[in-house]
Amino acid sequence: MTHELELSLQFAGMGSPSGHRRAVTLARARRWVGLALAGPAEIAVRIVGQAEGRALNRQFRGKDYATNVLTFHYARAPLVLADLVLCAPVVAREAREQGKALEAHYAHLMVHGALHAQGYDHETGEMEALEMEALEILLLGALGYPSPY
Repeated sequence: MTHELELSLQFAGMGSPSGHRRAVTLARARRWVGLALAGPAEIAVRIVGQAEGRALNRQFRGKDYATNVLTFHYARAPLVLADLVLCAPVVAREAREQGKALEAHYAHLMVHGALHAQGYDHETGEMEALEMEALEILLLGALGYPSPY
């Protein structure tokens, strides 16, 4: 079930975003994120290049490399307020390495980020990680994508 969602989609700091823009349309992003939500939300999705992805990961997580998705949550109730930042070169590289379609990998990472924005955390323990992974598999299946794991 999808809930009320105000979503903005931005592309920034990328040399040639055309393949990413084809994989991630506003309608797809709204569908992917919306299905993962348990309630109303305002979420900005920003797809960035390597430099911004690395700078944000270094500044906010103390890790000096670009990662696939960062979730910045500001509120969880009664309205989820969050930013999801996806690093296009990392997402593309991972999709190639894992033999996945770029669109499917973006769908997974946006579902993953939306779950983080609601408090799910795979880094707190094995049971939490298994719960989050199972939910991601279920949601991606409902979207028509294969298991990301």
